[in-house]
Amino acid sequence: MHPPAASKTSLPVLEDPVYKAIFAKIDWRLIPLLLIASMVAFLDRINIGFAQLQMKQTLPFDDAVYGLGAGIFFIGYFLFEVPSNLLLERIGARKTLLRIMVLWGLAVTAMMFVSTPLQFYAARFLLGVFEAGFAPGVLLYLTYWYPSVRRGQVIAILLTAPPLVMFIAGPLCGSILKYLDGVGGLYGWQWLFVLQGLPAPILGVLVYYLLKDKPSEAAWLSKEEKALLHDALQHDDENIVKATSGTFGQLLRDPKVYMLSLVCFFLLGANYTMVFWMPTLIHSWGVNDPFLVGVYHAISNAAGIICMILIGRHSDKCHERRWHYASCVTIAAGGLFVIMLQGTLVGSIAALSLAVIGIVSAPPLFYALTSEYLSAGAAAGGLAFVTSLGNLGPAVCPWITGLIARNTGDNIYGMYFVMALYLLSGAFLLLSMRPAATTTKWRLRPLTEQ
Repeated sequence: MHPPAASKTSLPVLEDPVYKAIFAKIDWRLIPLLLIASMVAFLDRINIGFAQLQMKQTLPFDDAVYGLGAGIFFIGYFLFEVPSNLLLERIGARKTLLRIMVLWGLAVTAMMFVSTPLQFYAARFLLGVFEAGFAPGVLLYLTYWYPSVRRGQVIAILLTAPPLVMFIAGPLCGSILKYLDGVGGLYGWQWLFVLQGLPAPILGVLVYYLLKDKPSEAAWLSKEEKALLHDALQHDDENIVKATSGTFGQLLRDPKVYMLSLVCFFLLGANYTMVFWMPTLIHSWGVNDPFLVGVYHAISNAAGIICMILIGRHSDKCHERRWHYASCVTIAAGGLFVIMLQGTLVGSIAALSLAVIGIVSAPPLFYALTSEYLSAGAAAGGLAFVTSLGNLGPAVCPWITGLIARNTGDNIYGMYFVMALYLLSGAFLLLSMRPAATTTKWRLRPLTEQ
């Protein structure tokens, strides 16, 4: 195979029919199963937002207990995320994801037995421990298969999991709470955890048997396709100044890694505060039926599902992440501000829909940028390290928002807090990450020219 000719950028990886065919194969083999697994992971993480509507009526929980329990998940996640990702690099994605999914499914199912705040805290903490490493593990896995010029759209597709779940979780969780309450002597919230915890172990087994750890192991790629993919990954074209550190230990001394972690802290803190409290927010608009809470919750997420894919695709095409990200968090903050100006249910739902576009579109851009910044030698630990520090945001921000609501008796001050988190996230990312200068790089040649 001849060496590639010199040219400008790696846009042929996006546009050449041969590369499109290769990545179409990879997409169909990887994305559907990983997307479903990501949806179940997110559902099992946030279904407490719906369960608490009924749990607080049957258990001695107030908003502060609920907020702490919702956030303590991320403490367990923080403690075990880096070890999990380093283990993934050593033993492979299939074994790691199998372990994670089986254990977290059992932990979610066990939530049906909680009856005291201490049991609630323990169950949520263990769920975080068992699920630790899933999200950064999937992100690391994608770097084995996709160059950065295609990664933004792929990450955006996988991160449609949260808005897709928020779209279906409302009616699904609302229906379980309403129609299964009392069936078999169980509360609706107990059925919620049973029915939504069991799919994870089944999916873990499917991941183990259907995925391959590396492209070199994929029998469904030809030898020539593997060679082209290898070249695309080896001669990647980044859109930001890349870290010079080559190992995880060196990366720990890089100030930008901590800036990225702070950006992630603000972003995830704001996002999960909205995820956990959105049902309560809709309820505060005078919507008392849990099924209708779920329906309005779904409506507000419909636009976000479409927009996040389009924004991710546009970011790939422009090979730009920073300003796309800053625009999204600004839209999120702006939508929340408009909510406070509304006096009608329709206007509030419209404003919430605008906010959700920014809320769900920002994470794919952040993770794509982070994966591009980290060097190959530090990607496994670096992705987990940034995400684990960032996950301290969801550990404390929902609790802080709950305290603000309890002490002021008004959700508006909690909304100001969340808006500030979004704007700080965008400002810190723009200040800390420099765009890469345009360079002359080799062009990947189509297979017909080899």
